[in-house]
Amino acid sequence: MSKKTIWITGGSTGIGKALAIKFANKGWNVAVSARRTELLNELSNIYENISAFPLDVTDKKKCTEVFDEIKNKFENIDICFFSTGTWNPKKEKDIDIEQIEEVFRVNFFGTLNSIKAVEQYFKDKKSGIITIVSSIAGYRGLPNSTGYGPSKSALNNLTESLYFDFKRSNVRICLVSPGFIKTPMTDKNNFKMPFLKTPEYAADQIYDGLVNKNIFEIHFPKILTIILKLFSFLPSKIYFSLVGKLTKYQKK
Repeated sequence: MSKKTIWITGGSTGIGKALAIKFANKGWNVAVSARRTELLNELSNIYENISAFPLDVTDKKKCTEVFDEIKNKFENIDICFFSTGTWNPKKEKDIDIEQIEEVFRVNFFGTLNSIKAVEQYFKDKKSGIITIVSSIAGYRGLPNSTGYGPSKSALNNLTESLYFDFKRSNVRICLVSPGFIKTPMTDKNNFKMPFLKTPEYAADQIYDGLVNKNIFEIHFPKILTIILKLFSFLPSKIYFSLVGKLTKYQKK
């Protein structure tokens, strides 16, 4: 039996890199994409079943070209894992239009470009998994999050919409909502992150959710995500008051 194949964007650091290593260690073919070619090459040099496919997901045409290259190399693609994201907390405290546009260009439209590149392939194949990485920041509005949170909320809505569209073709759509994971992106945060976990922890949770379970949303760590999910049911007045108190002493 031929090896199964996963395509991972945002695969040069953080969750994407840890997941690439996890799947490689499990015997999968792994195609990794990101903008930083040198980091991708480091991975592919260490793991013989990881192959580098440099990509800027904001380039719609390039997304299609790279996916064609991956198809030509591996023929059968079983899972796509789209995890590209950007975050600049210093620019999130005010309404910085240019910054918000950039966040949406990468987080939302970059993910959408990737999905569009694989859409017809999976609908014709009538099997497989398309995975979209969002964040707990997408559950409800949070302080100092004028771009990142809204971009993730948009991804949540998009993923739910795509679930219905792809289900008709027997393609599984999966949403991943991580809590705080220690990555170069979260290293920018200037506040204490509750229940902070490693990328390897995230990779274990995601691998289990994709390979061993058939669920729509993979969210972790559960102690944090369940609390936030309960918050989403609170009336606005109570939610604003509670979150305001919890974030009152964060560094400005």
